[in-house]
Amino acid sequence: MTRSPGPDFLIMGAPKAGTTALHAALSLHPQVHASVPKEAKYWLCDDAPPPAWRGPGDAHSQQEWIWRREDYHRLFAGAEPGQLRGESTPFYLWSRGAHRRIADALPEAKLISVVRDPIDRAYSNWMHLWSDGLEPEADFVRAFELQDERVAAGWAPFWRYRDLGLYGEQFAHLFEHIDPRRNLILRYKDIIDEPVLTLNRACEFLGIDPDLVTEIPRDNARSYAEPGWRTRAFGPVVRAGAWLGQYARPEVWRAASVPLVGLLTGSDETHRPHLTPEQRAALLPAFEEDVLRFSKLIGQDFSDWLDTSSRGSFLQRTEVTRSWAPSDLAASK
Repeated sequence: MTRSPGPDFLIMGAPKAGTTALHAALSLHPQVHASVPKEAKYWLCDDAPPPAWRGPGDAHSQQEWIWRREDYHRLFAGAEPGQLRGESTPFYLWSRGAHRRIADALPEAKLISVVRDPIDRAYSNWMHLWSDGLEPEADFVRAFELQDERVAAGWAPFWRYRDLGLYGEQFAHLFEHIDPRRNLILRYKDIIDEPVLTLNRACEFLGIDPDLVTEIPRDNARSYAEPGWRTRAFGPVVRAGAWLGQYARPEVWRAASVPLVGLLTGSDETHRPHLTPEQRAALLPAFEEDVLRFSKLIGQDFSDWLDTSSRGSFLQRTEVTRSWAPSDLAASK
């Protein structure tokens, strides 16, 4: 039989929940051909260009969307016989249209999703855009509250700090179109706390040999830009550059933005402040009902997401995990 030119598996969500790290780890497996670039975004489109998004940097980044079928299939053309082919676009989990397209076009593909505490996910989402100089709002809670206004103004999906974390809604719709048995749901905390076991779960689900990849690379965290004169002075410059970037090839702005974004921190600044209990308490009502719905739908307890404790970034959490003695780690499970 002629092999389909499309992927055998998708890592489909959620943004800022560890999909980059999981993709990087699986790309090291000899039985996997992982796409380059990681995020094709093909199933967000309908064999047509993406919408003309209007948020800061959106017009530039949408140039990188792969929407032509032949270009998408080319991502997997280099796979060796017998290798599984996969790509990772975390917005597929959020997109109702992507659910339908994947169900129709990839009836046998396996799907992996990584879910993270929705408030910590939203904060990491904001931190990513803020530290890149694209997010103009220095207060995370205020930026979170601006979502509906920004959606109405035509900003791209990555600006949906609330909606991207509504897993109950997302999986309920996904399971209407795709058999839940074709879906593996992993937790972000397990990628950090039990990386080898979590990788092996993914490998066994995909039908490839476990224990061939023994670590998960750190995620794509940004250096933190402390609000102050640097962000006030250079943030608008970065956003203007990103707007002009739509008129050049994507790699041109990517290269030009590196020194500009570096001006936002002024040093190798890696500190990333935790959310305060008060900030988390202010955002919990946006997620409480959906977390309970997700717990019931999946048959797992996610009530730990409903407390007011922030768990920190990937780097902060891995440093804590590595500092524990083995007996402490065992006791925490």
